[in-house]
Amino acid sequence: MNPEPEALLQPETPAATTSTVELVVLVDDAGTPVGTTPKSTVHTATTPLHLAFSCHVTNAEGDILVTRRALTKATWPGVWTNSFCGHPGPGETPAEAVARRAFQELGMEVEGVTPILPDFRYRAVDASGIVENEICPVFTARAVGEPNPSADEVAEWAWIAPDALRASVEATPFAWSPWLGWQLQAWPA
Repeated sequence: MNPEPEALLQPETPAATTSTVELVVLVDDAGTPVGTTPKSTVHTATTPLHLAFSCHVTNAEGDILVTRRALTKATWPGVWTNSFCGHPGPGETPAEAVARRAFQELGMEVEGVTPILPDFRYRAVDASGIVENEICPVFTARAVGEPNPSADEVAEWAWIAPDALRASVEATPFAWSPWLGWQLQAWPA
């Protein structure tokens, strides 16, 4: 049985911020931090609102890196999505979180991290009933080299032209993560 969101709250303490357990920042409706919880326990059928981010990585040709989520992922396994997502830790800036997660998930460095949808927020429910409930600013970044992704995170990856990505998401929304579709709707063409 999963704990109620209130039971997930942990006070911000030096021990909580230096632990080897990856922590997610819980927020109130206005986006103000109210505590932390281990990432491994945050996504449930009653996921509390928390901070996250999405990043769209481009290459020198202007193509966008898309990834197919690993089949072992708890939510949206095997679904194509944006380059990568993650959660900033307590006291971590969005740019630091993007750089950290790019290396962890994609095995690559990125540069030129730029916010494109700083106020993006969404709630989505996976077919298994697990909820995503995130204040999730969206960034772009430029690739430094080619991806060498973690198999625990990424099943496949591809570079795709922006127009082709929009056309594919519009034609086959079921093959893509819901947050990618919403991001593309809000992202100026």
